[in-house]
Amino acid sequence: MGFIIFGLILLAVFGEPLFIIIGGAAFASFYFALDIHPATLFTDFYRLTTMPVFVAIPLFIFSGYLLAESRVPEKMLRFTNALLGWIPGGLCLVALIACSIFTAFTGASAITIVAIGTLLYPAFLKDNYPENFALGLITTSGSLGTLFMPCLPLILYGVIASQQTPLNVEDMFIAGLLPGVLLLVLMWIYSFPFGLKYTRRQGFAFKELMVATVDIIWELPLPFFIIGGILAGLFSAPEAAAVAAIYVLLVEMFITRDMTAIKLIGVIRRSMIMNGSILIIVGMALGLTDVFVTLAVPDKIFAFICNYVTNKYVFLLLLNFFLLFVGMSMDIFSACAIVVPIVVPIALKYGVDPVHLGIIFLANLELGFVTPPIGMSLFISSIKFNKSFPTILRSVVPFFIILLIGLLLITYVPELSLFLLRFTAKKNLIDPMDLL
Repeated sequence: MGFIIFGLILLAVFGEPLFIIIGGAAFASFYFALDIHPATLFTDFYRLTTMPVFVAIPLFIFSGYLLAESRVPEKMLRFTNALLGWIPGGLCLVALIACSIFTAFTGASAITIVAIGTLLYPAFLKDNYPENFALGLITTSGSLGTLFMPCLPLILYGVIASQQTPLNVEDMFIAGLLPGVLLLVLMWIYSFPFGLKYTRRQGFAFKELMVATVDIIWELPLPFFIIGGILAGLFSAPEAAAVAAIYVLLVEMFITRDMTAIKLIGVIRRSMIMNGSILIIVGMALGLTDVFVTLAVPDKIFAFICNYVTNKYVFLLLLNFFLLFVGMSMDIFSACAIVVPIVVPIALKYGVDPVHLGIIFLANLELGFVTPPIGMSLFISSIKFNKSFPTILRSVVPFFIILLIGLLLITYVPELSLFLLRFTAKKNLIDPMDLL
C-alpha cells in the first residue's frame, strides 16, 4: 500500500483533479490490496445514479443557477428591506435572511457573496455602518444557508451516509432548520447594537412594500412550497426538486421573463458541469467507501482512538477541530465525499445519532469557509470588495466567534437537530449503537 499512497501524494502535488486522486486510490486498492477487478468501481456509479434521491441534485442545482442568473437577488433584497428595513438594524436582518435563502437554493456561498454581497455592501456603507462590520457580516452570512433545505450539502451528506446507516435526505432537511435558525439569531443578536448605534431609522413604507411584493410575487412562494411540502410529507426530496425546477423555469422564462433563451443555455451548461463534477466525485468516493469497509479502516481508526478517547463528548470536541480544518482546506462537496465515509462509522460507535452528526458536520464546514487563515470565503470577499486579506480577516473575527458558540451549542445540544424530527414524526429515533 505504501507505493499507492506515494503515488496519490504525487498526484495531489501536481494538482490533479480530486476525482482522479480518489478514483486512483479506489482503483489501486481494488486491484492490489483486495484482488478485485477495478471495473467493480463502475457498479458504484450505477448504484449512485439509480438512487431515487440523487435525482434531486441536478434539479436543485438547475433551479439555483436559474435564480442566480435572474433578477431574484435584487428583488429579494428589495422585498426584505421593505419588510424589515424599518426595524433598528433592519439591514443586518435583511442581509442574514437574504443570504441564507439564496445559499440554500444555490448551494454555494461564493455565489451568494458575489450576487447578494455586491448589493449589500454599498447599502451598509450608505447606512453608516462601519466598513469592517459590513465586510464581516457579508462574508460570514454567505454560508449561513448551508443548514437550510434544500441546500445541496444536506443532500450529499444524506446520500453518502445512507450507504452506511439508515438515513434519508428528508431527515436532514428537517434537522437543519432549528440549528440554522439558531445561527441566524445569534448573528442578529450581535448585529442589533450596531444597528441602534450607527444607522438612521427609516419609516415603514407600506407602498414600497406593496411594490416590492408585486415584483417578487411569483418567486416568493417557492421556499414555502419546498419547506411546507416536505414538513407536511406531501412530497419527498426528489419531488420537491422537480417542483422547484419546473416552477422556477416557468416563472423566469414565461412570466417575469428575466431569463432569455440565450441565458438559459448558459445556465444549463454551467449547472450540468457542476452536476457532473459532483457525480464523478461522489461516484469515486463510493468506490473508496467500499475499500474502507472491506479493509475495516473505520474500525481500525476507532480502535486507535479508543486508546486515548473513551468519552463521546471529548470525541465530538476533537471531531469539531478536525472538521474545521477540513472545512477551511477543501470545498464542501469534496469534504462530504472524502470524510463522511470515514467519520460516520466511527461516530456511530461513540453513540452519535447519524442525523445529528450530519448537522455537526455541515455546521463545521460552514464555519470552515470563514476560518482563518485559508477559509475560502475570506479570499472571495477580498477579491470581490477589493480589500486586503488582513482587512477581511480582522472583519470576520467577531462573527467567527459567534458562529463558533453556535457550533458548540449544536454539537452538545442534540435536541436542536432532533426535536423537529420527533415533532413531525418523520423519524423514529433509535440508539445509534443499535445500527452497528
